[in-house]
Amino acid sequence: MQIERYALYFAPNDRALSQAAAAWLGWDAETGCAVAQPAIAGLAAATAAPRKYGFHGTLKAPFRLDPAYRTDDLAEALAHAATQIAPVDLPGLAVARLAGRFLALRPDGNEAGLREIASEVVTRFEPFRAPPSAAEIARRKPETLTPRQRDLLHAFGYPYVFEEFRFHLTLTGDLPEPELDRLQPEAVAYFTPHLPRPFRVDQICLFGEDAQGRFHILSRHTLSG
Repeated sequence: MQIERYALYFAPNDRALSQAAAAWLGWDAETGCAVAQPAIAGLAAATAAPRKYGFHGTLKAPFRLDPAYRTDDLAEALAHAATQIAPVDLPGLAVARLAGRFLALRPDGNEAGLREIASEVVTRFEPFRAPPSAAEIARRKPETLTPRQRDLLHAFGYPYVFEEFRFHLTLTGDLPEPELDRLQPEAVAYFTPHLPRPFRVDQICLFGEDAQGRFHILSRHTLSG
């Protein structure tokens, strides 16, 4: 498989949740297969944007690999890092509306430990990231960002890191408010039977984007620090 970009994501190893989420999105990044979606009106259109990424929580956003490194170098570094980072437990997950624009699963409780994991991953793997092109920066719409977010975008290729980070597992693309109002209770009913309590972040996964723009899980690494 030709890999265009890489990403470091959390993806639950709980198959009940991950399979339910793969069906919701219509793409299983674990198996690299499209999945039939539940019969919910408008779901295919609502999930079109996040579908290609698979079910995930961003730790380090997609990036092109610096030419000095190979995929194996990145995977080996990630395996080593996982032995030095401790897992985090939170009370649970819940369907939430983010920025009034899209639905996601958000953790309950204090997120300081999650933010520490994400910050560690962002900084530790920065040497592997090739500088973004002007077009890649433009796709992040820097004109809509705060000054601090623009600084982070130019420094790390992604504006939502460190204090701007909010852990979430995306369920839809940006939707108008009436559609969010309609789909949110559907998502609550669909996901509630599958939501773990407690919710444990204990994996970092190496994802790769194929030539068709679909992301696949290339390797899983259990946090054991």
